[in-house]
Amino acid sequence: MWKGLVVFGITYVLVAARRQRWLALDRPAGALVGAVLAVALGASSPNEAAAAVDKSTLTLLFAVMGMGAFLSIDGFLERATPRLVILARTRRRLLGAVLWGAGILSAFVTNDAVCVLAAPLVVELIERWKLPRLPFLLALATGANTGSVATLVGNPQNMLCAVLGKLEFAAFLAHVGPVAILGLVANHAILAWLYRRELEGDLTPEEVTGPLFTRSTVLSLVVIAGTVVVYTAGANLAFTALGGFVVLLVLHRVRAELVWSRIDWSILLFFGGLFISVDALARSGAVGWLFAHTPLFDSALGHFSYARASAFFLIGSNVVTNVPFILIVRSEMERMPDPVLAWELLAMASTFAGNLTLLGSVANVIVSEKSQRVGGLSFGEYLRAGIPIAIITTIIGTVWLVGLRLFH
Repeated sequence: MWKGLVVFGITYVLVAARRQRWLALDRPAGALVGAVLAVALGASSPNEAAAAVDKSTLTLLFAVMGMGAFLSIDGFLERATPRLVILARTRRRLLGAVLWGAGILSAFVTNDAVCVLAAPLVVELIERWKLPRLPFLLALATGANTGSVATLVGNPQNMLCAVLGKLEFAAFLAHVGPVAILGLVANHAILAWLYRRELEGDLTPEEVTGPLFTRSTVLSLVVIAGTVVVYTAGANLAFTALGGFVVLLVLHRVRAELVWSRIDWSILLFFGGLFISVDALARSGAVGWLFAHTPLFDSALGHFSYARASAFFLIGSNVVTNVPFILIVRSEMERMPDPVLAWELLAMASTFAGNLTLLGSVANVIVSEKSQRVGGLSFGEYLRAGIPIAIITTIIGTVWLVGLRLFH
């Protein structure tokens, strides 16, 4: 047992600390160190380590990021930014435009990709129109996290739940899509209330020229929409996304290196390493021992046990971080009376957990790092908004998903 625990413990320290300056290691490097240690210490054999890597999840994540890259190459968001100011005309409405725009787009091209593309544009908005940085940076980060819960391709943890839990895209969208909408409403209301004084005032729009939608933009959006239709029809998520990405590669006829430079390869390395180190933990028997003593579901509590599970998912996703946590609890999920509901709750709670702290989501860190020239986000500043957003949206999601089962 000790070998798997040592491997996971070292990996967790390297990953949770985000960046070890004295070792010059970031999160993906820390995950790779854990993967190599798993084999070196004998916690997993080379064959077991290779088998632990879920190729479908990596393929899906790669393909969705690839499709989003074409919107960056085309400059769609850059053209949309000044038009948002024209439509909004006030700070308060612009906050809503940023939050809802990030949320809706994240559902289809992942929250991390949206924050990579949009963070520099939000910084430009803050500078050009002298906006308060906190509400708008928080709107981008939390909006992207909250909206991404709507679909199985909205964020890495949903993709992982989709593959491990064998969830169907259409059913998930029908069940969790309304949670994303209600969550965005709550998210918007909380930020608008917390920063009501800073959001007072009108905006002076600038004149824009040229079309918002180019032929290239329309092609990208049509192909992305087409993949959603195919997902909904029940096709394999990973290969549908990969097919959409290849279609865009062929039809756009841009230099491939422009696409590769806009894909976050480090996220793929991060996932691959974690698959191996967490598999070593599972082989140690420690996870089985934990759930034998504290099972996720207590039949004496009935459906209230799902509420307890959601709270456990919310806290666990922040203690261990969401992706490793999902891999840790995967063996216990099938023992739940309603495994589909359990996986949906896990996807929802682990996503909303990303809004709790600045370090709870990669998307948050991306926004903070890319906004340093306007002051970025501090841990304390984020926490003031993150705590109510994460707790209230998780309660909404739990009540909605459990209520659907009760009254279905």
